[in-house]
Amino acid sequence: MRCEQRGPRRYPKYMLPLLLIVAAIPDWVPARWHSADVKSLQLLNETPINCLLLERTEWSAGFAKAAKERGIATLGVVRPGADALEQARKPTTLGLDGVVLEGDFESSVVKALQDSKIPTIELPSRAGMRFSDTSTLVYGSHQGLWPGIQVEENGSAKSAPSGAPWIDTNTGFLRFVRAATDKPVWIANVPPANMVIPVQRYIQAIGDAAITGSHWVLALDGDFNKRLLAREPGALADWKRIGGALSFYESHKEWRSMHPHGQLALIQDADSGALLSGSVLDMIAVKNAPVQPVPTAKLKVEAMKDAKMAVDVDPQALSPAQKDVLKAFTRAGGTLLSAPPGWTFPMPKDGSITVAKDDFKKLDEIWKEVNGMVGHTNLGARLFNVSSMLSTLVAPAEGKQVVLQLVNYSDFPVESITAHVLGTYKHARLYVPGAEPKDLAVYEVEGGTGVDIDKLDVIGSIILE
Repeated sequence: MRCEQRGPRRYPKYMLPLLLIVAAIPDWVPARWHSADVKSLQLLNETPINCLLLERTEWSAGFAKAAKERGIATLGVVRPGADALEQARKPTTLGLDGVVLEGDFESSVVKALQDSKIPTIELPSRAGMRFSDTSTLVYGSHQGLWPGIQVEENGSAKSAPSGAPWIDTNTGFLRFVRAATDKPVWIANVPPANMVIPVQRYIQAIGDAAITGSHWVLALDGDFNKRLLAREPGALADWKRIGGALSFYESHKEWRSMHPHGQLALIQDADSGALLSGSVLDMIAVKNAPVQPVPTAKLKVEAMKDAKMAVDVDPQALSPAQKDVLKAFTRAGGTLLSAPPGWTFPMPKDGSITVAKDDFKKLDEIWKEVNGMVGHTNLGARLFNVSSMLSTLVAPAEGKQVVLQLVNYSDFPVESITAHVLGTYKHARLYVPGAEPKDLAVYEVEGGTGVDIDKLDVIGSIILE
C-alpha cells in the first residue's frame, strides 16, 4: 500500500466560513437588533449576546464589519415574498454572516441558498418545521406565546385543568423539539404589540426557553428599544438585568446538554399535539412533575429505560415494533396510559399554536386520567408552594448530579419553596443571577432528599450532588 505525505487540508473559499459558522452556532446567543449604528454595539459589551438578527433597514456593510471585529455574528432577516430568494442573497454580499428565513418558504428557496453555501437559519411556523431535514442548522420557529400567568378580564388568574394558575409557556413545545433533535433550538416570538414590558417579563421569557436547553431570540418592545439606544438610565439598569439573566445560563452551558431526569415518559408527535402550547406536556409540567418527552419516531427500548410510568398520546401511530417496546415496558412493571382512538390534536388550520377551544373538553378528560395515574407520586421531584412556577429536572448522562431549574412567572418573588428530589444527595447549592451560590441544608425525605429555598425572584437553579 502506498502512503502519501499530505499537507494541511484546504477547503474551497466558500466552505471555510460556512464550516466556522456551523461550528459556532451552538454557542450563539441571539437577539433581534434594531439599529445599524456601530456605537450601539457597545451596549452588548456586558452581555453574552453574540448573534444579531437584523431587519432589512439595518443591513449595513459597515455595521457587519464592526460587529465581526467584536466577534459578533450578523444575520439578515428575510420574510416570504415574490423576491424572497433575491433578498436572501443580499445580506452576505454586504458582509453579513448569513440569513434568517422567518416564515414559511418554498423548499426551492431553501435549497437554492444551501446550494449557494449561504448559512441559512429557518424560523418557520410551528406547522412548517421540517424535522426530517438533517441539514437544518437550527430547529426553531418564530411562533410562540409570551410567557406569563394568564389573567382574565376581572383581573384574576385563569385556572388550568390541573387547578394551578394557567401559565402561558412555550416549554412543552420546546421540550418536544429538544427531544426530537440534537441541533440548537431557537424560539423567536416577539413581545405583544403596543405594550411596555416590565423587565421581569423579559427574564421570564429567557428562562422559559433556557430551562429546556433552548434559546429565546431576545426581542425588546419598541419603547424599551428606543430608551436603550438613547442610553436612558432606567433602560440601562433593566438591560443590565437582562444581560445578567443571559449570562447566568451561558455560565452553565453544560445544562443544555443534560437530559430530562425522571420516571414519567410522554410519547407524542406533531400530529398528536406536540407542537401546540397548552397540550398534555404543558399540563404535566404545570404540576412540576419531571417528564421525558419521547417523539414517536424515537420510541425504542433505551428511550424507556428510566421510566416507570408512560402516557401514549396516539397509540394508532405506533409501528408493530414500537408497540412491542411498550408491551415489554408493561411486562417489566411499568404503568402505561394510552389515549382513546382518535384522540389527536393536529395543528389548527387557522395557524394558531394553542389547543382549539373545541378540544378543551377532550384535553380535560385525558388530564383527569393522567392526574389520577400520577397522583402524588414522586417521579423525580415534587415541589411545594410553587403554583406560579415551572421547573425542569435534568442530569448528565453519567454522574451523581441533578439540576432542578426554576422559573417564576408571577410579578412577585416566591417564598418558602420546598423540593423533594428522588435519590440521596449530600450537597445542594442554589444559583441565581448576580449572587454567589448559596449552600442549602439537605434533609432526608421519603425516597429522597429535601431542600428549602427562602425566596426566589424570577429564575434560579439548584444543583444536588
